[in-house]
Amino acid sequence: MNARFTITRLGSQGDGVAETETGELFIPFTLPGETVTAAREKDRATLMSVLEASPLRIDPACRHFTECGGCAIQHLEAEAYHRWKRDKVAHALNSKGITCDIDALVPCAPRTRRRVVFSARRGEAGMLLGFVRALSSEIISIEECPISLPEIVAMLDRLRALAELVCATTKSFRMTVTVTGSGLDVAVHESGKLGENQRRVASNFVIAQGLARLSIDGEIIIEPKKPVVMFGGGVAVAVPPGAFLQATEAAEQAMADIVGRHLARAKKIADLFAGCGSFALRLAAKSEIHAVEGDAAALLALDRAFRFASGLKRVTSERRDLFRRPLTFKELNAFDGIVFDPPRAGAEDQSKQIARSDVPLVAAVSCNPVTLARDLRILIDGGYALKSVTPIDQFLWSPHVEAVALLEKPRRRR
Repeated sequence: MNARFTITRLGSQGDGVAETETGELFIPFTLPGETVTAAREKDRATLMSVLEASPLRIDPACRHFTECGGCAIQHLEAEAYHRWKRDKVAHALNSKGITCDIDALVPCAPRTRRRVVFSARRGEAGMLLGFVRALSSEIISIEECPISLPEIVAMLDRLRALAELVCATTKSFRMTVTVTGSGLDVAVHESGKLGENQRRVASNFVIAQGLARLSIDGEIIIEPKKPVVMFGGGVAVAVPPGAFLQATEAAEQAMADIVGRHLARAKKIADLFAGCGSFALRLAAKSEIHAVEGDAAALLALDRAFRFASGLKRVTSERRDLFRRPLTFKELNAFDGIVFDPPRAGAEDQSKQIARSDVPLVAAVSCNPVTLARDLRILIDGGYALKSVTPIDQFLWSPHVEAVALLEKPRRRR
């Protein structure tokens, strides 16, 4: 049954929130100040119509918006959208009693996403390739994507054809597509076990379409051209299948610039959760780096890139699960600076060790304001002063926001 609601604010996931007698009601694709009709089911509702629209409402950039689950908030005017993302970081910090001037959001331009994770499934009408509808398992097959680099969008039909060729399951599977300097790197996950004929046909397709690589569940099926990305414009890294990369090159460079300026005085830097070296290989232009990462393939790619690069100071690497065995404060005291960029779960145990250390300069990079706030609270309680926090948008029109926090601690005399 439809009812009328007034939207009072935006929730953390981009839904409009209406206050009702039975509590908060979340209505996707609505904005503060709007009066809407919606069909309610428990604490969520489906928007039926907008009776009074917000002056901040704009036309969405994509025909698939409201169906495809990839974007949550294309309908909000840009300046208000930037404030909303910045406020997400501010609210998370405030929840931990942290007060700090937060810089303006570093914005994300459309058509810049270089790494996109599609969902795929064979349906009655053919292969579906796109994104999962919010709060559903339904895959919305897409024809356009205004967040993604044009190189990906131009290949949608051929990627859909490749998904058909590698599909050996009735279930949905994932296809991660990354733009590299060598072409598209396609990493497929959970598509089923390929027969020999499927492997041969898929390999011929990859060659014919000029793709750089096809891997399935980490196994390289064919690699006509080794996928290479450039870190900082000067160091070439041959990334392993399915390797983590920042979603946009511009955001990666913005984060690296902020971290680099903060750690410019450090002669020896520990890069924790180093991945393939997006920070380490840039910082090595001026400082010695010890890169620590749990993923063996990523660490090998980092090490090889360093060995073939020129003009870098020494980079050492260590494979170590920092969740199970964080670097101790005694080990950290050998360094002048630290940068850490953990997954969404944050780095609680590692932060406790950093807090006990004497390292004067720390840069914390995070894709989750909630766990960042928790980790910053630990560092501040350990004697660090929070100097700045910069929110960075690289997941355009989604609820996700990155942040770089810079901290300092007076070094004790030994």
